Amino acid sequence: MTAQSPDAALRARAEKVIPGGMWGHQSVSRVPAGYPQYFVRGEGCRTWDANGRSYIDYMCAWGPMILGYGDPDVEEAAARQIKLGDGLNGPTPRLVELAELMIDTIPHADWALFSKNGTDATTACVTIARAGTRKRKILVAEGAYHGAIPWCTPSLEGVTAEDRAHIVYYQFNDVGSLEAAADSVKGDLAAILVSAFKHDLGKMHEMPTLEFARAARKMADEADAALIVDDVRAGFRLDLGGSWELVGVRPDLAAWSKAIANGRALAAVTGNDRFRKAAASIFTTGSFWTAGVAMAASIATITKLKSSDAISLMTASGQRLRDGIQAQAEKYGLPLRQSGPVQMPVFLFEGDKNCVMGTRFCVEALKRGAYFHPAHTMFLSTAHTPEIIDETLQITDEALKIVAQVADFEPV
Repeated sequence: MTAQSPDAALRARAEKVIPGGMWGHQSVSRVPAGYPQYFVRGEGCRTWDANGRSYIDYMCAWGPMILGYGDPDVEEAAARQIKLGDGLNGPTPRLVELAELMIDTIPHADWALFSKNGTDATTACVTIARAGTRKRKILVAEGAYHGAIPWCTPSLEGVTAEDRAHIVYYQFNDVGSLEAAADSVKGDLAAILVSAFKHDLGKMHEMPTLEFARAARKMADEADAALIVDDVRAGFRLDLGGSWELVGVRPDLAAWSKAIANGRALAAVTGNDRFRKAAASIFTTGSFWTAGVAMAASIATITKLKSSDAISLMTASGQRLRDGIQAQAEKYGLPLRQSGPVQMPVFLFEGDKNCVMGTRFCVEALKRGAYFHPAHTMFLSTAHTPEIIDETLQITDEALKIVAQVADFEPV
């Protein structure tokens, strides 16, 4: 009998003690065939799976890693705080220091609150908007992802109609659709919730148009509602002041997580003074929300992002990767479509039903040491240097050549 690999053995053990073997976006059913489930370490922009294979990582832990795994400055700050204490009877001084830093960094922010994950932050934004406006309806883009609890989860299992009774949908970047949604709830609009950009799973990504962003701001103002930007996925990768700084539109409230502490569990809500009283009035809490280690890591992360010109570094590397892969796809006659900001790319193939070609490309790249995803937003970090990009392009050239030779994919 052939011995199981360490990854396969872990999966078998997990199946006995964890429903379905894993949950959520990392569930076994969502991991493409040939991909590892378990990882044992990370360093810089590389990860090692339980079988001992290493990869140049373009998922960055699904977004949280932005400075590189084990960044020495972040780890030193976290280690100092570990010696002092993490979860104590009350917050550490890092809470105030981090709030001050975020307010100094983010132009729209007059205050900040902290929690542990993106769903905490988006939910708090919605709750604060309702408390501040005394209204109920929230406009949400159809297909957008804002978290994993009943009011916003993409799954309807265990969700009742009542959980979403006050959610009204519109089409991202469609001003007419947004206007119609706002008109349908006139007098009861608490907030317009927008993503940093349209990053729906398996779809071409779209940056917000200037027309759409300005219209959202104007409609929120006219309705005395909050404009909320969900910057959980994109925060600190596009602009340190918030992703909608790129279109010159500032929200009333914003949700942050993922890259905020270079991989440690932390989320934040930032807001303006209009919603300060509402933010103080709601009851939202968690046993670990004021723990100091993640906050120390966040202070170090934001400080380093500001001092290292991180946005420019990630943009340059992302453009180098995009240009190189596009040239390779054209060389092999492949209908590759790239979209999203270059720091957060998605690769799709024209007419690729069920991501058959995309998965084949990603699996071939995986075999050679590059970890991509066939349908989800990917991420670059400051650890993805030009030399790493060039190493990656050698891998993608081989992977795309194989895809071009495969004729048994499923076109539309």
